[in-house]
Amino acid sequence: MTAMADTYGIGEFAKRIGRSPSTVRRWEQEGKITPKRLPSGHRYFDESDLRSMLGGAPVSRVAVVYCRVSGAGQKDDLASQVKAMETYCLNAGVAVDE
Repeated sequence: MTAMADTYGIGEFAKRIGRSPSTVRRWEQEGKITPKRLPSGHRYFDESDLRSMLGGAPVSRVAVVYCRVSGAGQKDDLASQVKAMETYCLNAGVAVDE
C-alpha cells in the first residue's frame, strides 16, 4: 500500500511476515491481530504491527546503517553495499528509510 508512508496492505504485510493473506485474515478473526481500516473498509498495517509480528524492537528505536567507499571509482561497490544492507535489514524486520 503506497498511499500512506510505512503502511502495508494485507498482501504486502503477509509477505513481510512470511505468511499468507488468508492466515492474516484468520488471525484477525481469532483476535490475534487487529488491523487498521481505511474508510473504504480495506485493512492496512503499519510498522508497529510489523514489529509486533516479527518480535522486533519497539518502533521508537532507530538503527542507522552506514555504507561507504574510498573513491568515486568504487561507486558500483557502494550500490551493491547499499542493496546488501537493505536486504539484510528487511530480512531482519528492520524498516528501511532513505
